[in-house]
Amino acid sequence: MFEKRLLAATDNAISKLYGPGFDLSLLTIERTKKEIEGDYTLVVFPLLKLSRKSPEQTASELGGMLLKELSEISSYKVIKGFLNLIMSDEFWISFLSENYNRDEFGVCPVLSEEKVVFEYSSPNTNKPLHLGHIRNNLLGHSLSQILTASGFPVIKVNLVNDRGIHICKSMLAYMKWGEGETPASSGMKGDKLIGKYYVLFDKKYKEEIKDLIEKGITEDEAGQLSHLMIEAREILRKWEDGDRETVNLWKLMNGWAYEGFEVTYNRLGVEFDHIYYESDTYLSGKELVVEGLAKGVLRKHEDQSIWIDLTSEGLDEKLLLRSDGTSVYMTQDLGTAQIRYDDYHPSRMIYVVGNEQNYHFDVLKRILLKLNKPYAPSIYHLSYGMVELPEGRMKSREGTVVDADDLMEEMYTTAADMTIKLGKAGGFPGKEAEKLFEAIGLGALKYYILKVDPRKNMLFDPKESIDFNGNTGPFIQYTYARINSLISKASVMSQLPGKDTILTGFSLMPSEKETIKSLMIYPQVVSQAADELNPAIVANYVYELAKKYNQFYQEIPVLKEENPGLRQLRLMLSVFTASVIRKSLNLLGIESPERM
Repeated sequence: MFEKRLLAATDNAISKLYGPGFDLSLLTIERTKKEIEGDYTLVVFPLLKLSRKSPEQTASELGGMLLKELSEISSYKVIKGFLNLIMSDEFWISFLSENYNRDEFGVCPVLSEEKVVFEYSSPNTNKPLHLGHIRNNLLGHSLSQILTASGFPVIKVNLVNDRGIHICKSMLAYMKWGEGETPASSGMKGDKLIGKYYVLFDKKYKEEIKDLIEKGITEDEAGQLSHLMIEAREILRKWEDGDRETVNLWKLMNGWAYEGFEVTYNRLGVEFDHIYYESDTYLSGKELVVEGLAKGVLRKHEDQSIWIDLTSEGLDEKLLLRSDGTSVYMTQDLGTAQIRYDDYHPSRMIYVVGNEQNYHFDVLKRILLKLNKPYAPSIYHLSYGMVELPEGRMKSREGTVVDADDLMEEMYTTAADMTIKLGKAGGFPGKEAEKLFEAIGLGALKYYILKVDPRKNMLFDPKESIDFNGNTGPFIQYTYARINSLISKASVMSQLPGKDTILTGFSLMPSEKETIKSLMIYPQVVSQAADELNPAIVANYVYELAKKYNQFYQEIPVLKEENPGLRQLRLMLSVFTASVIRKSLNLLGIESPERM
């Protein structure tokens, strides 16, 4: 990388000008700001104690020395204590020639054998996936891709929450009012059918609570006396005791949910290397609770429930086992962490879970630290913000969520309508047109969600996401298709440059140079996104790249350029841009249609 050579040359220049002994780590080299002429900027203020000169004089002396030592630098400008270096056109053209056809550009080789376990999705089998799950899945899938491209061996895992009181609520409602309904008899996906009974339980439960309150009972007392809730807890107890009839119904309904989830995952384009089930991991969690009790880390209340007291650490007491011996979410998460460590010995365990679970993961890590588990420090909660709609927040129990399948279908339909209206689907036979509408619709959905910093809450508006102009997925996809069309024409005309083509001696137009500069930083963008666990960095980068290429394309002829060398240079730039756009979209899980 040129930055390393620049740093070495700067160190040498400082020694020659002012003597040895300067701590190079104090020197900052950064990309020059857009509004200022220059390509690299050195901040010279840390040098003033050594140079004993003004910022302007120090920067000017250093600039003159670097101009002599590095042929890539054509000139420099000094603004107070900032030395702005201007690179020669030959520098940019050389970079383009050397990298435009490198498949490995921006892909880092495996850095270590230490694995990163990345958990995302984590659905409950009492309801179908919704818009919030979509953000979770897209973040997990994209970040797994980004970390892999950055040289980390990633294990993508899913923890299915297939047991617990919520699942028992759906089971109870089905037992009482299901009348043998199945996905086949109802024509509903299995996960949606189960979600129907989860909502029905909540409706009946609220009616029961209302009746009890009208009889003079407090709301808290009503919750304890609710027959429906008592029955649901009894189902949970029976399940943990292995009651055959209860377990058989649980297996049947969970099977429906799994089939439904798989359909949604396939359409969304996400996958996993390993799927864990809470019904398998909670027993390991119970063993850890027993271990913690024996070590005195946990304590048992009079009703036989087991808790951890974190009041001395500014938190509160956390339940780990109920008085009837049944487990809670924390129990299974303790067990899951242990099992994953045993399976993979990862260097990091990253959980993609919404920010409403911040407390949960704080407690999880503290418990494992108190149990002296070696993997406790490696646990990291990627806490993402909620997705809201223009009409407000979604609630699963009340059935006011945006169903993931319905949303994807809506995106497909909207993409089809808009693409046809704009005349961008001409010449596509039926099946190809359907694939195009799917790619555009889901590309719009994925980009709209991933371009937002995951830690921020976001408002999702489907209408805004599908637009062939502006910061959207379809705009970037269309730019890629436009470049691909140009490359295809050049290929037919036998004008594409060969793999080993080297060009020299040309002057760059501003939009050419800006596009090449944007291409050069792609590896750093991927690395930064991996370091910060933030796919929005890649998303917004590829949008800016598409914008710069479009400006270049509008201002400068490519195929109509009469000078063969310039024509080849611009085709190289086009091939390179298409490659980086495709790679960037792939990191976001977005398809790149060859034509639109």
